[in-house]
Amino acid sequence: MNPSLAVIFLTLFSGAGFGLMVSTIIVNDFQIDGGLSPLRTAISVVLALLLVTVGMISSTAHLANPKNAWRAFSRWRTSWLAREGIFAVLFYPITIAYLGWVFFTNSDRDIVSLALGNVAAIVALITIFCQGMIYACLRTIRQWHTPLVPANFYALGLALGMTILATIRLLVGGPSLILVSSAGALLIAAAVMKGIYYFWIGRPSGTTLQSATGFSGGRVRLLDQGHTFGTFLTREFSNSITPARAARFKLAVYVVGFIVPTVVLLLGAHMALGILVLIAPLSAFVGIGLERYLFFVEAQHVVNLYHGRAPQSMPAMHPALKAHAEAQAKQGRLVPSYDKR
Repeated sequence: MNPSLAVIFLTLFSGAGFGLMVSTIIVNDFQIDGGLSPLRTAISVVLALLLVTVGMISSTAHLANPKNAWRAFSRWRTSWLAREGIFAVLFYPITIAYLGWVFFTNSDRDIVSLALGNVAAIVALITIFCQGMIYACLRTIRQWHTPLVPANFYALGLALGMTILATIRLLVGGPSLILVSSAGALLIAAAVMKGIYYFWIGRPSGTTLQSATGFSGGRVRLLDQGHTFGTFLTREFSNSITPARAARFKLAVYVVGFIVPTVVLLLGAHMALGILVLIAPLSAFVGIGLERYLFFVEAQHVVNLYHGRAPQSMPAMHPALKAHAEAQAKQGRLVPSYDKR
């Protein structure tokens, strides 16, 4: 798929915001490291709202006609995108009510604040699930059509949220060992979940030309792509990345997105790092941002079968077709990419 920065920012920042809100409520409900003071709770909630807002605003840049975005809400019965939008909008009044109650009453432990906070956290979790299901419901893209997608959205969002919360605690100098350990555990869990996902999408399977056309009794091969220039399909659905480049990006995801934040948080819990502790969330955002890019660029729509791309379960492009594609490339024409084996 052709990754859009707007969608990458949406899933990155809104996921972090929802994860931060859920982490704040969990820390206060179970009084992890003594919980948060009302002022620190308010700061965390404001930051969560800011992150969600940045993600939602960035998503409008992906719309061809932003003024018609409201129409998406009418499809809530069948569209996960509409459901995500509805719950994301619902998140605001509940969270703002919780923020106002905590700020004006200076209490986050009474029955009203507990009710509002937990409802806001539940809405945040539902929104993350809807966001993941937008991609997981697409049967035409094998890399997305798996329960691992919403599971990874949960893991990454909560890991980012707890990392931000642990960083705030370290900056203000409060007790942080359990909070930092929780953030480290979530980062490790997210890394494991991502590893399982990478292993799964690397397995040789998927739709073939035989299954796509219904001619399963014999071998089907593409003789011609049907066009000589790029189309909407080749622009949006035929982006690719070489295996070597993808491997380097995945290494960067693990080092920058998971290892560096965990190490910085653990060091910050045992020694005074001061403002350097901000490296943890910043590094996590960069690393998980790279992960978001890979999530889109590695996804291959089944329509690519009709433009010369062979799936992992099929042999490489036929030599005659490959030679034809290379000849077109030398003439400066846009041709579909193919797997190099």
